[in-house]
Amino acid sequence: MIGVRPSLRFARHFSIACPVLRMNSMPKSEKEWRAILSPEQFRILRQKGTERAGTGEYNKHYESGLYHCAGCAAPLYKSTTKFDSGCGWPAFFDAVPGAIDRHDDFSFGMRRTEITCKNCGGHLGHVFYGEGFSTPTDERHCVNSISLSFAKEGSEKL
Repeated sequence: MIGVRPSLRFARHFSIACPVLRMNSMPKSEKEWRAILSPEQFRILRQKGTERAGTGEYNKHYESGLYHCAGCAAPLYKSTTKFDSGCGWPAFFDAVPGAIDRHDDFSFGMRRTEITCKNCGGHLGHVFYGEGFSTPTDERHCVNSISLSFAKEGSEKL
């Protein structure tokens, strides 16, 4: 039915099966985001905040599956690209193709590369280059756990 938003569970599964059709093709207002996100999710995803190191539920999480945007359920990272960087946040060496955008971030007097969900624009964290990790890309996508949701391998099937 047109105008009825599917459940997040259905949307998460649907976006895996058909990544071209995403849940949030229309931008949301601040009021709409506040209605669907917790205050901490809103602070990080919409206001570019950061969770404290070592506090996120996915920092030491290594199950097989797919990490999604907590704001819109778009698939972002495969568990096969996650590694232990020791930084206190979930680290990935690559994203699902076309899932993230990169932006120059000059906050706090330094130059970093911010990563956001391509689908909804939610702040995920930052990507760092050339740190010497033995990964195929030599990149570390340092992502806030609260910006993510997780689906076990096989659970994405309808």
